[in-house]
Amino acid sequence: MSGHSKWANIKHTKMKEDFRRGQLFAKLTRQIMVAARQGGPDPDANFKLRLAIDKAREANMPMDNIQRAIRRAVGQEEGTAYEEAVFEGYGPGGVAILVMAMTDNRNRTSGEIRHLFSRHGGSMAESGAVAWQFEPRGRLVVVPGEVGGSVDEEQLILDVADAGGDDVRPLEGEDGYEVICAPSALSRVREALVQRGYRCQEAQLTMVPKTTVSLEGPEAERVLRLVDALESHDDVQEVHANFDIPDEVMEALQA
Repeated sequence: MSGHSKWANIKHTKMKEDFRRGQLFAKLTRQIMVAARQGGPDPDANFKLRLAIDKAREANMPMDNIQRAIRRAVGQEEGTAYEEAVFEGYGPGGVAILVMAMTDNRNRTSGEIRHLFSRHGGSMAESGAVAWQFEPRGRLVVVPGEVGGSVDEEQLILDVADAGGDDVRPLEGEDGYEVICAPSALSRVREALVQRGYRCQEAQLTMVPKTTVSLEGPEAERVLRLVDALESHDDVQEVHANFDIPDEVMEALQA
């Protein structure tokens, strides 16, 4: 498994860190508000909103907070208006980085993101300079339904193919599998797997790099510091990068 995939698989740990920093609920609230404003307040008719709500519930966000965010989004309560913003740049070693943010002040956020890139040896890029190096994909994480249980890999591969998915990969160091599919198929694949009795721990839209840049040593450490700084910014929702760091290097840096 590439270092990039390993990085994707340990992001749930960063969610716990975000929670301890008091940021996670605020970020999830913004996701819910933007999704509800764009596609409407009904999660049954707005898959993006359903994904945001599912992520919030996994983080134990109270339903009152979720419903309040939806009401604010549709104007039933006063609240700050957020918009999606994408920032592109390069990190040490020429690593391409996409920063997905939700902000109430694009100019302020842009300046702060630019400062983080510069501070950690990177630079901002013009719109479109980096985005072409990534493709949108759907990603699910399938885990055993009960403690001590297991997932039959061969059967999962068959079920994913039947549901319209594209790939199944074992999770590094965990019991479970990563399922990759087209963005438009995410809802269909998720529902099909749930109906077959699988437990989908995560379901999200993501950006997968078309090619990767191999890094080791100081450059690898500098890139991870930049990514960590970007992810820690209040307005940032997701950071996607095309680095590939060997497993043993990644484990040492994450220790």
